[in-house]
Amino acid sequence: MMRVCLILLWTMIMVQPHVPQGKAVQVFPPVNFTLTVSALARVLLRWKPNPNQEQKNYTIRYDVKILAPVSEEYDTKKTYSFQTAALHNGFSAHIRTLLFHNGVQMTSDWVTAELQPPPGAANTAVTNLSCATHFTIFSTVSLHCTWLPGKGAPEDTKYFLFYRYETCTEECQDYIKDKWNRNIECRFSVTHITPDEIDKLIVIHINGSSKYAAIRPFQQLFNQNAIEKVNVPRNVTVFLQQNDLLATWEKPISPFSKGCFEYEFYLINLKSGNKQTLKIYSNDVRLWIDVTCKYSIQIRANHHLCCRRGFWSDWSEILYVGENKQENFIAWILAVLCVSMCATIVLVGIICKIVLPKKTRTILRASL
Repeated sequence: MMRVCLILLWTMIMVQPHVPQGKAVQVFPPVNFTLTVSALARVLLRWKPNPNQEQKNYTIRYDVKILAPVSEEYDTKKTYSFQTAALHNGFSAHIRTLLFHNGVQMTSDWVTAELQPPPGAANTAVTNLSCATHFTIFSTVSLHCTWLPGKGAPEDTKYFLFYRYETCTEECQDYIKDKWNRNIECRFSVTHITPDEIDKLIVIHINGSSKYAAIRPFQQLFNQNAIEKVNVPRNVTVFLQQNDLLATWEKPISPFSKGCFEYEFYLINLKSGNKQTLKIYSNDVRLWIDVTCKYSIQIRANHHLCCRRGFWSDWSEILYVGENKQENFIAWILAVLCVSMCATIVLVGIICKIVLPKKTRTILRASL
């Protein structure tokens, strides 16, 4: 009888539904969720824990989801977060509480906040914004940006460019204008951009003013390595060693080591017109060539491995190696023919002077 009772009790325990302890815990969303623009293209998201939320023996984190302009989701235990994003089309996000207890995760409802796009007439913002940086011989970084006026921008529109890097913001002082006197290009000969950083963002902000329309601002984020115009390889040398072409060079002026670059080696056979472009990942190359031909050589560089690829450098100055033997032979033949013709003309003149009778020479002279 005892055994039957135990079996029945065990069966009742097994068939009872399992209700986790966390099921009875109510999870409340955060409160006072706000979005604040703290710098160009930088938003501070801030919130507070819900005062009704139980704290004992629970782990509380927050799930943050960026809805626009670019979707992103992450969680944090802090009650604030910074986001860098282009804000000319607005910004929106929502957040919820995550509660962990005994290995169970529970979530609250979402709370949403939004930043409206800045005011401005349609099609007045700049378009086709393009920027490039350059590491100078003075170990500083220059910045050059170009853009086109918006199709709806009045002719009196004045555009103004600002860049932000980390905590530094600067306004452009050196503009180039179009025929309507509108700023369409900006140069910073020196910036606060740190040249040896990896994947840091450069924020470009362009706003404007006009008597006839409100000009919409425009923002764009650039990876500093992706827009760097790499310097040209230095000290390029080429020479022949029997039937081989040997070329060596030094890495561009840059804070990165020589292993951080790739090269394109451009070789033209000036006799046949054949062209070759080779990818090189070292600072030298050895190629078999036809020594009866003359070649031109150029090299350019770009980032490789250490950071994101930038803009290819300009080509190095053209160097030549070898000679077109056939061309030299033809030139020699032409020179011999020219000398021979001159000698023949002189010889004919002498013969005519000696052989022709005096009377004939007198007639010829009289006719002249």
